[in-house]
Formats: sequence, structure tokens, C-alpha cells
Amino acid sequence: MKAAVFSDTHGNTALMLEAVRRSRPDLLIHLGDYERDAEALRREFPQLPLYQVRGNCDLAGLCPLTDTVPLGPVKAFITHGHLYNVNWGRLDSLVYAAQEQGAKLALFGHTHQALYEEIGGVQVLNPGSAGKGRTPSWALIQVFDNGGIACEIRT
Repeated sequence: MKAAVFSDTHGNTALMLEAVRRSRPDLLIHLGDYERDAEALRREFPQLPLYQVRGNCDLAGLCPLTDTVPLGPVKAFITHGHLYNVNWGRLDSLVYAAQEQGAKLALFGHTHQALYEEIGGVQVLNPGSAGKGRTPSWALIQVFDNGGIACEIRT
């Protein structure tokens, strides 16, 4: 199973839509800022399951602040990250929240900085900003039938 993960698009959806066309994932995840940008994904790719959470710029958002997403045999905990102090480089509360949900992946955005590392048995992934900055980025996750996980940050 392949999942395309985007965050912090801030109204710039063209690169995100092109990334989906090229990578042909099985499902889509948008980690907030801007919630309405996920609607562009839904319109363009109605056949793909879409999971999304609300970011700190989604003040009147209708999406949940967190969710747990099935990726084949693996669970992913998704959040924008602003409620977990990720902008201070502290990922312990995010990892703990993922562990509480039984998730092997913790996906977050908010910092606009791509990151992929393992902490406390949880694969922690920030795809960076798909809509702002000099080098927009996103992530492609592959989950294998045996529960193996491969994550790649793409520009």
C-alpha cells in the first residue's frame, strides 16, 4: 500500500496534485493548513480514500484534530502537530499519543521542516510544507504486507 502525505499547503495545491498524479498512491493524507486544500484532492481524485486533520490555520475547521488511519496492517496516528509542541523540537508527547493509539507511525506537519526518524519504536514523519518555502516537499509511505514501512521525503 502506498500513501501520499501532504501538509501546510497554504492554498498552493498545484504541486500536491501533480505529485499524486505521478506517484499514483492508494490513499491520501493531508495534515492541515489549509483544510480546504484537501478538497482539491477530493475533487481531483474522488476514487482515493482521503484522511485529513485540522491545522492551526484552520480556525473554523470541521475536520478532527487527530485521527488514527489504517495503512494495511499498520496504524498511523495523524495530527497537524501544533497541540503537541512539535515546533519546539519536542516529539515525546506526539510519540506517546501514537503509542497510546497502538500506531507504528506518527505523522505531523506544522514546522514546515521535513523529518523522518524512529523514536520509541514509532516511525515519526513530517512531510514538510507542500505549499510554502524554497523547496516544497511531501512524503510517500509504503507499507508492506508483513508490516514493514518505507518512508521517502520527496521534493
